[in-house]
Amino acid sequence: MAGGEGARARRTRMRNGWLLSAPALVILALAASGPLLVVLVYSFLVKGQYGGVIWDFSTQAWFEVLFTRDIFSDEVGLADAHLAIFWRSVKLSLMTTAITFVAGFPTAWFIATRPPHRRPLWLFLITIPFWTNLLIRTFAINEVIRNEGILNTLMIRAGLFERPIQILYTDTAVLIGMAYVYLPLMVLPLFAAIDRFDMRLLEAAYDLYASRWQVLRRIILPLVKPGIVAGSILVFVPSLGAYVTPRVLGGGKNMMIGNFIELQFGQGRNWPLGAALSMLLLAIVMVALLVYVRAAGREGGHG
Repeated sequence: MAGGEGARARRTRMRNGWLLSAPALVILALAASGPLLVVLVYSFLVKGQYGGVIWDFSTQAWFEVLFTRDIFSDEVGLADAHLAIFWRSVKLSLMTTAITFVAGFPTAWFIATRPPHRRPLWLFLITIPFWTNLLIRTFAINEVIRNEGILNTLMIRAGLFERPIQILYTDTAVLIGMAYVYLPLMVLPLFAAIDRFDMRLLEAAYDLYASRWQVLRRIILPLVKPGIVAGSILVFVPSLGAYVTPRVLGGGKNMMIGNFIELQFGQGRNWPLGAALSMLLLAIVMVALLVYVRAAGREGGHG
């Protein structure tokens, strides 16, 4: 009897918990899933002549994501411009992730090895850029790398170059901007992982005559892998959908997926294609998050 009463009590608590959380779940479903459902529906409609959509079912938008049809011969070919934008977006996002890791790992290690009473100050300095609007930070980078900016001025005065080098409005400018903007997102997860690292393992490894490279490859990197994976996801996902940084530093000719989607909803007046591109971007992000969840799960299972 006691066991039956306990089971009923647990079911009652669970039911009450669901009832209490129902309003929040409904709001979450409407605020998050609702807009995504609208975008998904738009991707299967016909584009309007001056924007908007015509409520007729069509898969033309999904066809136009990867393919194009010649207006004269009706011949089907690959949409080279679309594929180039996708490739640029993925390439720059991966390169941004790699650069932030190379710069962020020593930074996180430095902070984690400071005396405990000084670590909050260093973390505070790392988070200061988040106090400033993204657009302002991007324009700050613009002032540094433009032809008459700080970087070119210093290099010319140092005698390294006779004339300014063109950095602005290139993929390099976009890469520099995104690496600067998203670096804290790599440093913080790495710091959290390194902070839990047992430094006595390093002493044991050196006592066994391990080289610094062996210690890094066989001890440090495997143990801080969760922080590496988390930081990589936190950098890769927003980099892939970046809009402001490529728009300001890349100009109009170095678009990424986010800029291309905005173009379809704006000047292109092709809302179904913009919706299809948005859903494709969402799918890529979900795959990246799935990779992270699986990697974190394997790490947790080994632990």
